[in-house]
Amino acid sequence: MKLKQIESLLGRIQQFSNPKLDLEQYPTGPHIASRMLYTAENTFGDVNGKVVADFGCGCGTLGIASAFLGADYVVGIDVDLQSLEIASQNAENLEVDVDLIQCDVKNLSWRGQVIDTVVMNPPFGTRKKGSDMEFLSVAFKVASQAVYSLHKTSTRERPDDFLPGEPSEAAIWDAFDRQDPRGDVDVRDRLE
Repeated sequence: MKLKQIESLLGRIQQFSNPKLDLEQYPTGPHIASRMLYTAENTFGDVNGKVVADFGCGCGTLGIASAFLGADYVVGIDVDLQSLEIASQNAENLEVDVDLIQCDVKNLSWRGQVIDTVVMNPPFGTRKKGSDMEFLSVAFKVASQAVYSLHKTSTRERPDDFLPGEPSEAAIWDAFDRQDPRGDVDVRDRLE
């Protein structure tokens, strides 16, 4: 699927009508979501034929984009039931299969690297300092191939400083930072 087609389809996604600020529910826009997942697949091969988890899935944007790009299985995880209801409706409207689980990501009982790729737009840590790093910690425990995560530059530690050990490849794509007025960047780590 072409990049513009993915962005156009993601533009149809219903977003939060009343975002819960305590959960830092910021929607992932179609522009950044389409580019993040398109790059994950077309540059690194981390989506098509893979098991993908969308941590803190909210309205389902990143998981749905993963389904568009041929993920074998997509699961979205969020603590908020209303978010999951919106995500379910979005997946149904766009005719993609995404399983949804209501759970705090920190309480997942998964053991080992059971997911190929984790994608996420976690809470930035503006309400609860370090919450984005908690999401990353869980993602690195369950992902066998790659983690793609959006972070606000002003409220976070550098994820490359946070990574345990010596990652084989970690990149902060400043292009996302320049293109998104909220100050998000994308972090990718190959787990090989």
